[in-house]
Amino acid sequence: MALSFCGNDRGSAYSVDNGVLDNGCFVDALNLVPHVFLLFITFPILFIGWGSQSSKVQIHHNTWLHFPGHSLRWILTFTLLFVHVCEIAEGIVSNTQMESNHLHLFMPALMGFIAATTSVVYYHNIETANFPKLLLALFIYWILAFITKMIKLWKFAEASLGVQQLRFCITALLVVLYGLLMAVEINVIRVRKYVFFANPQKVKPPEDLQDLGVRFLQPFVNLLSKATYWWMNPLIIKAQKRPIELKKIGKLPIAMRALTNYMRLKDSYEEQRKTEDQDKSPSIWKSMYRAFGGPILLSSTLRYMADLLGFAGPLCISGIVEHLDNSTEIDRTNKTANMTLGVYFMSSTELLQNTSVLAVLLFLALVLQRTFLQASYYVTIETGINLRGALLAMIYNKILRLSTSNMSMGEMTLGQINNLVAIETNQLMWFLFLCPNLWAMPVQIIMGVILLYYLLGESALIGAGVILLLAPVQYLIATKLADTQKSTLDYSTDRLKKTTEILKGIKLLKLYAWENIFCDRVEETRGKELTSLKTFSLYTSMSIFMNVAIPIAAVLATFVTHAYVEEVRLSPARAFASLALFHILVTPLFLLSTVVRFAVKALVSVQKLSEFLQSDEIGDDSWRNAEVSLEVGKKYKHHGNTKAINRKGRYRMDNYEQPMRRQLRPTETEDVAVQVIDGFFTWGSYLSTLSNINIQIPTGQLTMIVGQVGCGKSSLLLAMLGEMQTTGGKVYWSNKNRYSVAYAAQKSWLLNATVEENITFGSPFNKQRYKAVIDACSLQPDIDLLPFGDQTEIGERGINLSGGQRQRICVARALYQNTNIVFLDDPFSALDIHLSDHLMQEGILKFLQDDKRTVVLVTHKLQYLIHADWIIAMKDGSVLREGTLKDIQTHDVELYEHWKTLMNRQDQELEKETEMESQTILERKTLRRAFYSREAKSQTDDEDEEEEVEEDDDDNMSMTTSRRSKIPWKMCCRYLSSGGFLMVFLMVSSKLAKHSVMVAIDYWLAAWTSSNPHNQSLADPFVNATNYTKNDDTQIAEHRSYVPVFIILCGAAIALCLITSLTVEFLGVAAATNLHHNLLNKIIHAPIRFFDVTPLGQILNRFSADTNIIDQHIPQTLESLTRSILLCLSAIGVIAFVTPAFLIALVPLMVAFYFIQKYFRVASKDLQDLDDSTQLPLLCHFSETAEGLTTIRAFRHEARFKQRMLELTDTNNTAYLFLSAANRWLEVRTDYLGAVIVLTAAVAAIWTSSQSGLVGLGLTYALTVTNYLNWVVRNLADLEVQMAAVKKVNSFLSTESENYEGSMNVSQVPEDWPQHGEIKIQDLCVRYDTMLKPVLKHVNAHINPGQKVGICGRTGSGKSSLSLAFFNMVDVFDGKIVIDGIDICKLPLQTLRSRLSIILQDPVLFSGSIRLNLDPECTCTDDRLWEALEIAQLKNMVKALPGGLDAVVTEGGENFSVGQRQLFCLARAFVRKSSILIMDEATASIDMATENILQKVVMTAFADRTVVTIAHLVSSILEAEQVLVFESGTLVESDSAPNLLAQEDSLFSILVRTHK
Repeated sequence: MALSFCGNDRGSAYSVDNGVLDNGCFVDALNLVPHVFLLFITFPILFIGWGSQSSKVQIHHNTWLHFPGHSLRWILTFTLLFVHVCEIAEGIVSNTQMESNHLHLFMPALMGFIAATTSVVYYHNIETANFPKLLLALFIYWILAFITKMIKLWKFAEASLGVQQLRFCITALLVVLYGLLMAVEINVIRVRKYVFFANPQKVKPPEDLQDLGVRFLQPFVNLLSKATYWWMNPLIIKAQKRPIELKKIGKLPIAMRALTNYMRLKDSYEEQRKTEDQDKSPSIWKSMYRAFGGPILLSSTLRYMADLLGFAGPLCISGIVEHLDNSTEIDRTNKTANMTLGVYFMSSTELLQNTSVLAVLLFLALVLQRTFLQASYYVTIETGINLRGALLAMIYNKILRLSTSNMSMGEMTLGQINNLVAIETNQLMWFLFLCPNLWAMPVQIIMGVILLYYLLGESALIGAGVILLLAPVQYLIATKLADTQKSTLDYSTDRLKKTTEILKGIKLLKLYAWENIFCDRVEETRGKELTSLKTFSLYTSMSIFMNVAIPIAAVLATFVTHAYVEEVRLSPARAFASLALFHILVTPLFLLSTVVRFAVKALVSVQKLSEFLQSDEIGDDSWRNAEVSLEVGKKYKHHGNTKAINRKGRYRMDNYEQPMRRQLRPTETEDVAVQVIDGFFTWGSYLSTLSNINIQIPTGQLTMIVGQVGCGKSSLLLAMLGEMQTTGGKVYWSNKNRYSVAYAAQKSWLLNATVEENITFGSPFNKQRYKAVIDACSLQPDIDLLPFGDQTEIGERGINLSGGQRQRICVARALYQNTNIVFLDDPFSALDIHLSDHLMQEGILKFLQDDKRTVVLVTHKLQYLIHADWIIAMKDGSVLREGTLKDIQTHDVELYEHWKTLMNRQDQELEKETEMESQTILERKTLRRAFYSREAKSQTDDEDEEEEVEEDDDDNMSMTTSRRSKIPWKMCCRYLSSGGFLMVFLMVSSKLAKHSVMVAIDYWLAAWTSSNPHNQSLADPFVNATNYTKNDDTQIAEHRSYVPVFIILCGAAIALCLITSLTVEFLGVAAATNLHHNLLNKIIHAPIRFFDVTPLGQILNRFSADTNIIDQHIPQTLESLTRSILLCLSAIGVIAFVTPAFLIALVPLMVAFYFIQKYFRVASKDLQDLDDSTQLPLLCHFSETAEGLTTIRAFRHEARFKQRMLELTDTNNTAYLFLSAANRWLEVRTDYLGAVIVLTAAVAAIWTSSQSGLVGLGLTYALTVTNYLNWVVRNLADLEVQMAAVKKVNSFLSTESENYEGSMNVSQVPEDWPQHGEIKIQDLCVRYDTMLKPVLKHVNAHINPGQKVGICGRTGSGKSSLSLAFFNMVDVFDGKIVIDGIDICKLPLQTLRSRLSIILQDPVLFSGSIRLNLDPECTCTDDRLWEALEIAQLKNMVKALPGGLDAVVTEGGENFSVGQRQLFCLARAFVRKSSILIMDEATASIDMATENILQKVVMTAFADRTVVTIAHLVSSILEAEQVLVFESGTLVESDSAPNLLAQEDSLFSILVRTHK
């Protein structure tokens, strides 16, 4: 057949006798003109434009602008393209009905398609270049196209064609579309006035895009890029080369920032207050709906469209399979009837019977459905994030206004606030993510059931019934799962607590050889946790099982019923369409239980939130609203009996409360900074805490407030600051005073920031002033010790400072602020005497008084009263006396005398303290110790934690890339081997069996439905030819003979589903059990050096976060991953089996898939890390604020803290948004790949015209692939992140253990060894590690039985190393220690350590009972324990406790004082009746009284035992019978104390003199 435009089957094809326009072919040719015109004009412009654009790869922000009607134009163009596709299809199909080829049937449509595509590309380029004049070309094109299509439509109408002809409908649609596009173009001219108008309108791009920091472009890109996340490409591709950092993801657009959304939510919240009943609290649900209802509706609409398009799949399959059979029998009888204008016109139903058309339709429907679905997800996620930002800002604003009494009276605990921030807001966010499902799913289910009914009749209802009946079971399982997870969490918290205790007291446990006993305690808790985990795994596997088994059960019920009930035979078309429908139905049912659960949780969260937002606030003070530039919104009025305290005396507009200055006499105003008149203050109860307060604080002077503990000194400060509720009286502040008050609270409060930031606290940095403050608080020595000086992070997540150091930093903060008034609340409480004096002299008297600042000081140190200009003495919540010290001396002699006696007592203590080494030096020592171990850590660098850092320095880019995109197979193997090979084998075999059986079911279904006798013509492989002769009954019997096998297969599949889901979960439990057990044993038996170089936090992380991932997350990811991979593989296998041609198309698809997943995994991991790392500072900021409320409010720094909170929230939200956009990026791409797979499978099946049952099978499988491809990638990415936990745990499993065996057998050691306690040290050399220098060199000494020996030397001289050497805790690489004739290095460690006693410098107690702390092995009688307690002077105290020996000891022994704890350690050493006792600086942390007891006990109770005392205070060993003096690792002097003192120049006497 020759090609010709008008066809050559009749002569009149080219004649124009009846008029030019009456020739249909000519009209079609006319329709080509506009398209050709557009292509001619636009191509040169595009090429020139693109040539110049190559320099700017990324679109420039500053020219990025949408013309009016932008989105509408994109939607119309897409619709136009779709209509053109229909037109082409209709033309081609009509052409097949003609005798010769008529190109004019489809050629203009094809050109129209190309022109429409060009138009949108052209428009996009004009828009990004912001050059609207070029739009004229498009305007002309739309007009021409509109006119030519109108002519065609008019001619059709003349020929009396109507709606029943498809081509007429298409043409009419095109006319409408061109008309609309023309209108859009006219609108652009109207608004932008770029042509026909004298002055075109100048426009700027949106504000966000002028700010180059905004990198989140989703709201600004065009529709196509929005739908496919094209703008994410540069980010995701660059992530391969180097990790994504916070800089790269930039800032959020204004509309998504927390502040914007907070205003939206707050406005709708406030509106309810106004409009509705005042007493009723506003509903958060309503405010959420008003603020964020719009996007949710949009998302729901998109979701409905996606769901409806989802049903196109099964229907198209049904059509394709049905018409494959009948394709040959197309009815040609009515062909001539449909000839009009010389060509064939078809009806729409006819077009839909063409299998190729159906295949294309199926593809388009899939692409659209997936695009809509992802768009719906994206919109809900963005809205959820916006809501979370708004809620966080709302909670934060409320925290800043919480009344102090709420916090202190325990109505609002920190825990509750943290929960609100971390849990409740996230619950609401998740609810919002899932909420469109709530109304979309029921519709989806109802539609599915209706379609099934239409396909299968009544039997479909039975299948649907099965699904509906099992749905509640799923809900039940889901709730059970949540409960089990809770109990598992409780056990793991308990286990963590015990593990932390062990790690903190590891040195003691090793010295006493108790590590195994405590290890068993942890294992016991772990056992309970594992039992709970097993239940958890059981429910998880049930949930997975239900999800897979329900569709099988439903299919089984339906088809078996159909075989016995219905008269009609089941055709392959109907069978596979309904199979696909069942697959669609399962998802909403499975998800519905989750959604319902989240809805319930959301209700609870909203309840908690509204309670919190209703709670009491601090008095509504006039000065709160003034001059805070960033303060957002008005404060709510506070209902209650608080009066407004006009604290700053700012002018208020209301005349009834004028500033108070007028009421004071002019003379007073100047010299009184604060005055309280008749003040009655309360902490929220009806009882006044402070009553009848009348005081004045003189300006520029030092006022001291003194009184007993608990008489209301701190409360008075807070009352003046306006933190208490005022029940009567007034507080007046003089007008001159500056805006804020520098306040140092009694309980020190640090920010999680550097030392410098903590001190400057938002004020500008002034070097001179800063230096002066640091000297005044004597912080310099402490700062020198910190690893990065004053740039070291301190606070909650930073380095732990001691109480004194924290307090001095808080005082420094108050001194540094440039405020007129300074309130110091007991700043000396945690400081020793030298520091207190220094702070008093340099800081308060000199620094503050020189500045003429008003100082109010609360203190217990009466010796400073002489410096006070004004004294306020308090008693029981009221003022006892007020005046100067002289006034009090003359008027209240009694009080003065009382003070005097107290002062004397304090002076005596002072002398005592100077004898002892000061507390501060000790604190610095502990700090130094903490850092030495850290420095060692930084040298031996834990490779695992630092991996990322190494990569940044890696210049060799390619190497980095390969490292970052690898999947950690080695770790997967390690994990699986921990689970045991039997379980792995079971899992693999059962998974394979399950998927084979599932394929077999569907294959059998294909065979069964194809066994229809009408299919004989197709040389059906399943049916033998004798079928013809059989009558109907035998046919029915034949048909039903397939049922038993079908039932057996389905049963087997259901059973295998159960087995696989159980094996995976229990493989996970086995692996978790083994990994934790090995980790715990390895760490507990590691040498002490390991704990010195590994930070505690890092070890704990392995036991908390990493163990949790291994316990709960990896099994589920593994299950999901294997399931998705096997489903995809089985689908591809089935399609390849049905149509081998498909394999050719598979190669490029696989390549595309490989690259998509490779790029995504790397980017996803980075974004996940960013999300995690930005979340922590946000939560910390909240808890910090809640703790330091009074300080923040006194300083008036609310606005600064709010700003910081908004920044942190936005940073975290940016990371989260990018992460979810990356997920959408992946899903859109894998979904499109899936759609291409379906298309290729369908086309291949149609062309090779396979047997219809098998085609149905192949297509049904192809449809499932689209769902599972993205799961494969997502699970791979998750698994990669989660395997890092296994890797970290594994890195600890390679630690060396101590050698517990020893060369001697336990039986060779005498029972009572060491019986005498004689110690010989021969040429001893000791080091901590084979890599390090020796700490003791060639030490020789001999200690007789029962001798009392003192060891001294300067810090770092090796005294403590010697004590560790006795216990073989360090590496003795030369020489030996012989105790009672046995070389201790040969003994088993357990034996050696259990026979010696030691008292350590830091007293360690474990939570449990007193009995457990004295004798965890439970080998001693009660009498022996009481005796030990009596010796340690603790018997009476323990007797008084409830439970006596079984009294509770809290964590770390916090319920006893430090002195008592040290005495317990003494009792512990005494319980173990060893003939050698070593005391390692045991008196360092106790007061004089306790130390005297200790010395006495050692002299009497240990009279016949060898006692080795390692002393830092030489005074404690002046009575020793032998003194060993060390200097830098060598023994320099050894003699009795008096002999050494006699030598003037001996090191010992020098140490005694210098008091070291």
